[in-house]
Amino acid sequence: MSHVTRRRPDGRLILLLGALAACGPISIDMYLPSLPSIAQAFLVSTSAAQTTLTSFMFGFSIGMLLYGPLSDSYGRRPVLLGGIIMYALASIACGFSFSIGSLVTFRFVQALGAGAASVLARAIARDAHEPADAARVLSMLAIVTSIGPLLAPLIGGQLLLLGGWRVVFVALTLFGTACAVTAYLKVPETWPREKRKHSAVLQSFAAYGKLLRDPVAWGHMLCGGMAFASMFAYITATPFVYIEYFHVSAQHYGFLFALNIVGIMFGNFMNTRLIGRLGSLPIISFSATVSCVASLFVSLVCLTGWGGLWSIVAGLFFVVGVVGLLSANCTTDLMHRYPNNAGAAAAVFGAVQLALGAGASLAVGVWEGASPKGMGVAIGVAGGLCYCGKLLVVRWHGRGVPGGVA
Repeated sequence: MSHVTRRRPDGRLILLLGALAACGPISIDMYLPSLPSIAQAFLVSTSAAQTTLTSFMFGFSIGMLLYGPLSDSYGRRPVLLGGIIMYALASIACGFSFSIGSLVTFRFVQALGAGAASVLARAIARDAHEPADAARVLSMLAIVTSIGPLLAPLIGGQLLLLGGWRVVFVALTLFGTACAVTAYLKVPETWPREKRKHSAVLQSFAAYGKLLRDPVAWGHMLCGGMAFASMFAYITATPFVYIEYFHVSAQHYGFLFALNIVGIMFGNFMNTRLIGRLGSLPIISFSATVSCVASLFVSLVCLTGWGGLWSIVAGLFFVVGVVGLLSANCTTDLMHRYPNNAGAAAAVFGAVQLALGAGASLAVGVWEGASPKGMGVAIGVAGGLCYCGKLLVVRWHGRGVPGGVA
């Protein structure tokens, strides 16, 4: 297909890209209610079951680093299609896993494929729309993407009743297949050949070096990445904290999880209204402050037990609610700072974000059992570092890109 010229926001394209970008979040959230069952099925510990999440996050992160430069060199469409097909095939393999080790391995491969949909959906949205609209479009994209994770744990809980944890991967296989067919039929190429010929693969990977020398890039990655890490500490821990420690049913867990997705959707909706008037920097600054304060509150509650379950739920609503705001604005500002390497910029941001999420998952796993203390410590540290990232962005934003033109 021919590339798409830049235009005003297109609702149909945003809807389609949002569904594609949801591959990763749905693959995490739909099977969260099954984690205790997986631990029981394979006769392994809680921390061993959590490694299936950690391996997914590392695979997702590595995939993003690969797909950004590859798409800058060969175009968005073929790389996107290859990744989604890999995702669908790996989902089948996950359903047939015979041990916790094989499930960890296949989840890693599944994540490698899902990374293509996540990073390239955002790059395509950026390619296809005017710069003034890009942050608003990415927030609209995040709202659409949030619908899947909103429903996923609810669906996952019901699938668990229907036929066990393997049925979840049947559903993910069907979703991946539908995404592959839809992308083949409807997603256009948005990165023209005349730009690709100046971006050989090695040059695209070399863009990572420039990004990693830029304090603003590090600020964005730390700010958006640590907000995501706090959310992933919550995602990793709450199936055990809510279900085993506070005795919430697997089905009701989905409703508590959905509260936070509603918070993300509301935050992104407000971003679409405010971004044109305020710009990215004030929103990043405000959101990082909220994230830090709410994270420290959750940490205090988890460590002291003050207020019980509902204090944790209330604090997490604000911790998670600003993640979409920070991701959309940090990603957009970083891609605009590196217009000739937008794919690589989106990829390195997403990869660092996912790697920090995986690190938070490992940190939570240090605490054996279902105690909320590990989640509290991980979220508190992540919130403080998110605020440090904001300080870097604000201080260095007005300075040029290291080494000249991006």
